This record gives sequence, C-alpha cells and structure tokens, in this order.
Amino acid sequence: MDRNRRRQLLALPYVAWSILFTLIPLFVILRYAMVDKEGHFTVSYIFAFLSSVNAKAFLISLEIAVICTVICVLLAYPLVMVVRRLKISRMSFMLFFLIMPMWMNFILRMLALQMILSSNGILNMLLGFLGFPPLQIANTNTAVIIGVVYDYLPFMMLPIFNTISDIGEDVLEAARDLGAGPFTVFRRVILPMSLPGLKSGITIVFVPSMTSFVIADILGGGKIQLIGNIIEQEFTRSSNWNLGSGLSVSLMLFMLISMTFTIKDEILTKRPAEEISEEEKAEPRVVGDGVSRRTVL
Repeated sequence: MDRNRRRQLLALPYVAWSILFTLIPLFVILRYAMVDKEGHFTVSYIFAFLSSVNAKAFLISLEIAVICTVICVLLAYPLVMVVRRLKISRMSFMLFFLIMPMWMNFILRMLALQMILSSNGILNMLLGFLGFPPLQIANTNTAVIIGVVYDYLPFMMLPIFNTISDIGEDVLEAARDLGAGPFTVFRRVILPMSLPGLKSGITIVFVPSMTSFVIADILGGGKIQLIGNIIEQEFTRSSNWNLGSGLSVSLMLFMLISMTFTIKDEILTKRPAEEISEEEKAEPRVVGDGVSRRTVL
C-alpha cells in the first residue's frame, strides 16, 4: 500500500465526522431557512434580520463584537511583549497562568464573574472599603463586554504570541542599531511581522463573540438581546426553526463576507514565487512607512 493510499485511509474518520456533524446539519439548517412551514420555497426568513427587532439585536451584537475584539488586541500585545521577555521557565508559568481559567467550566466562570460584578458583589464591596461609590455594571452591555473579553482574550493572545516568538532577537537588535526607539521597533518591525497572528486572533475572537448568547443571558440578566439570543429563542422557545435557521444563515453569510477579505489577503501573501508575474515583482509594496520591492528567489 503506497503512502498516498495510507493518507487517504487515515483521513476517512475526519471526512466521515465532517459529513455527519458539519455538512448534514448545515444542509438541514439551509433547508429550514429556505422553506416556509408549508414546505414552499421562500427567502423571507433569510432577510428577516432586516426587521426592526432583529436589526437592532444584530447591530448591538456587531458593536459588542467589535469593541471586544479591539480590547482583546490592545490587551494581548502588551501581555505578549511582557511574556516574550521572560525566561523560559517564567514564560511557561505565565502562559499556564493565563490559560488556566480555560480549564474550568465555562458556565462556572461566567457565574463567578456575575458574583464579582453584581450590585452586592466583590467589586463593589472592595470599592466601598476603599471609599469609592459602587458601580452599576451588572445586567449592562459593559458586563457582557467584560465577560466576552475575559473568555476570549487567550484566543487572541496565543496566535499573536506564536508569531512574535518567531521574530529573531537579531532582527529587533538590528532595528535598534539603526536608531529605532521601542515604539518605532514595535510599529515598523513587530506589528507588521505579527499580522498573521493578529488576523487569526481577530477571526477567532470576532466570530464567536458575535454569536455568543450564554454570556448575554448570564451577565446581561436577560435584558440584552443579541442576535444569538434571538436565534436561540426561536429554536427553543418559539419552536420556529424556519426563522431561527434563516437568521443563522444570514449571520453566517455576514461572517463569510467579512472573512473573505482576510482570506484573500492571506492567499495573495502566500502565493508561490512562480505564480507572481514580472509586473508584480517590480511593483512597489508598502511595508510600514517605507517602500520595498518583492524579492523572488
């Protein structure tokens, strides 16, 4: 048996799993989304997100997802830069400390955060002890944002850490020898070279935070309706699988369209050298604030 045949056999469990638990459920959702309760073809459920209630929930979900993604990026880079400077033993302990909450049950973590942020919670008790007025964070968008950032920050940090850890110290030292300060080194060297990890982190954080509904239920007290909450209620409470499937398909299409730009840029960046035309080889590419040319070996 040749090597290719063995590889195909090893891939059979994955193919069977993908067909059984990905393609078939997706086909069922698409079918429910494109027919009414009598079985007639319709696209009204797919465009149901344009109604006032669904559009409002969609915009709130989009706003929270964008805010959480930006906060995760702003928190991840300083953490990664600090961890990168540590010795191997301390670096491993710090990564373990940051990832350890992910080993706990998700619901328990959200309930613990609810206890901290509630009106009579630990945070307000601490503020009262220090002489500060209490904060009304519970059951607000702020509480949901805190919960999403707390849950997804490691997923932003790890891809960025992987790309930054691959940057050689000699590259950074060369930039410093050329007179670049710490901010310039970060802006002109570290940030451009860590873009693949940043794009992966944004995708991993933005998509789930857009569709999350459990965090809004627990930390929002049921008062904040995200698009994920409406979809969940259509399936579980209203038993309207057609509308729930239509909203799911429209949300999935939005995600695919938003991810297309990132995927297209990745494909263009990773094209083999022989596929790049002579005109593109001579075309200037902007890197940071300077201009360089493609070099094809």
